[in-house]
Amino acid sequence: MKRVVITGGAGFIGSHLVKRFIERQDEVHVIDNLSTGSKERLHPEAKLHVLDIRSAEARERITEIQPSLMVHLAAQADVQRSVLDPAFDLDVNVGGTLNMLFACREAKVGKLIFTSTSGVYGETDQELLLESAPVKPISFYGLSKLTAEYYIALFNSLFGLPYTILRLANVYGPEQTAKGEGGVIAIFMDKLKQGLPLTVNGDGEQTRDFIYVEDVVSAIISAGSDELRDVIHASTAKRTSLNDLIKLLGQLHPEPIQVTHRAAKPGDIRHSCLSNSRASQLLHWQPSHTLLQGLEETYRYVMSSPPFNPPVTEK
Repeated sequence: MKRVVITGGAGFIGSHLVKRFIERQDEVHVIDNLSTGSKERLHPEAKLHVLDIRSAEARERITEIQPSLMVHLAAQADVQRSVLDPAFDLDVNVGGTLNMLFACREAKVGKLIFTSTSGVYGETDQELLLESAPVKPISFYGLSKLTAEYYIALFNSLFGLPYTILRLANVYGPEQTAKGEGGVIAIFMDKLKQGLPLTVNGDGEQTRDFIYVEDVVSAIISAGSDELRDVIHASTAKRTSLNDLIKLLGQLHPEPIQVTHRAAKPGDIRHSCLSNSRASQLLHWQPSHTLLQGLEETYRYVMSSPPFNPPVTEK
């Protein structure tokens, strides 16, 4: 049995991950300030500590818990907010990560898993990105996650902190909200439930690598059981345009789907698709859900669930 700390564990990916660790009979502690997460999402056996990752209290609590594994999910993950308020982005994603790194060092944590983003690569003409591809973020969010990666690698070099960085493709699935942490699939699902048109930024030919949340959870579990100290992709290695995504949703939704277009947003990447060959070779991991399977599960959940409104916090 492991003692695990998950930052952001009351959020979308975090709540799924908490459940999986508890099913494995691990002791799970969650550090979350509940700015976008929710207590209602958490497994009842998880131990919740309502703390901000930037705080001295969070650092002290982790030192008291002395986990063998930390999974650092907590982040400011809204690209458009990062464009409007890069200082806040820096404070949470870099300052918060640095605080957690000091906590790991003081608590002698056996391993850190950090979830990063495909956004570190920025715009690229490569069909399939390898982990060795040049990094050139075009948003402050991507830059803040890349900077956190560099801090983690240096902590390993200077202090011997074991780590794995997982650069995630576009994650979707049940319990993802259309606000705060929501990707395009969550936003589209929310619109379908309300009977509203889907809004596409640009022409809809932009592509993403959509990965189901349970596959991401499996990748994290695999990384936690491995001594690898490196950057790895958790992805499907398959491109899907927004127009093709809408066609798939049309197979699930009984009513005709209306679509409106508006201008592309600054900081949005045109194309993004990550190779998962290293995850397959080094972590013995592969995603197990096709996009249609994941969409079916997500659609069924969304249509049968009451609306979820995350708490609004003062900025």
